[in-house]
Amino acid sequence: MWEKVFKAVDQNFDQMVKTRRHLHKYPEVSFKETKTAAFIAETYERLGIPFQNEVGGNGVIATLEGGKPGKKIALRADFDALPIHEENDTEYKSTVDGVMHACGHDGHTAALLGLAEAVVPFKEELPGTMVFLHQHAEEYAPGGAKPIIESGVLDDVDAVFGTHLWVDAPTGVIQTAKKEFMAGADRFHITVKGKGGHGAIPHQTKDAIVIASQLVTSLQQIVSRRLDPLSTAVLTVGTFESGNAFNVIADSAALTGTVRTFDPQIQNTIIEEMDKIIKGTCTGYGADYEFDYYKGYPPVINHKAEAELILRDASKADPNLRTEEIAPVMAGEDFAYYLQNKPGTYYFTGAQIPDHYYPHHHPKFDFDEAALPYAAKTLFQAYRSYQEE
Repeated sequence: MWEKVFKAVDQNFDQMVKTRRHLHKYPEVSFKETKTAAFIAETYERLGIPFQNEVGGNGVIATLEGGKPGKKIALRADFDALPIHEENDTEYKSTVDGVMHACGHDGHTAALLGLAEAVVPFKEELPGTMVFLHQHAEEYAPGGAKPIIESGVLDDVDAVFGTHLWVDAPTGVIQTAKKEFMAGADRFHITVKGKGGHGAIPHQTKDAIVIASQLVTSLQQIVSRRLDPLSTAVLTVGTFESGNAFNVIADSAALTGTVRTFDPQIQNTIIEEMDKIIKGTCTGYGADYEFDYYKGYPPVINHKAEAELILRDASKADPNLRTEEIAPVMAGEDFAYYLQNKPGTYYFTGAQIPDHYYPHHHPKFDFDEAALPYAAKTLFQAYRSYQEE
């Protein structure tokens, strides 16, 4: 039965591409994915697989009971897009101004739907219960994973697996780690409140741009000079907004950014050091400030046994696949919440377009569609291996 499903996935390749390109043309941002959710639900209705919609928001959960006893395992795909204007020139480019699938979630959804279609004809031979977990709103905290978990629909699930199409890895390569895999992702907002004035009379002002510039430089030194060199962390100032005229000294400036960590103690140290630096700098210039720090997704910590299962068995899904154990990456993912509640693991499915690829969240992002069957088949292999454990 297993090999029959793998073969059926390959035969569904054209349909998976069609599904992916349809979703890519009609993207929806986090928490507004109503049409995408409806498309997913309509697919399961056509396949005759029972499903629940509006789970934890726009989530769709389909459940296929096999004809043989076994474990209940969830396979997750996210389906939200990003507020980015697409710059690709393809026949399937986004039709929505300012919104595009710039991270591969359209592919995740197409792969899981393709797997569902491949499995249905063999459900009587299938051991256990397969849960197709379609999650909304991965891109923006508080995200979709947490409310789906809080809904209780996964309470009786034995394990959860998920994959991310990853353009930093060649097509045909499966990557994961046995413990820390992806970082916790926080964000912060700083407002410097100075005193504006004439650009030619700076001594009568408290220049918010100068103060904020000092903050940018000082904050970068937290990781390089205030943490143990063996600690892992990133602090990035992503936006700097201030001023509105060439001859006016700005009275305020706003900084936003992100902090990435794996260790809660390191996270708290960074918050404390940021507060000291911001307070000290602004006080020294006689300016006021506001500092808001938002703890986002926790780090993705894979379960060792399930990660080893992926590294050991993923290549069994297709002879063209190979697996790699890699160092953690600093990107964030709310798949972390599933792993706090259930055994499982998260892994990358290489999807790099050779000599022509842009990073995730880039307006020219795209991925190798040849990776779609690999994503579907490795998820199915994870299901198989966990059933056989």
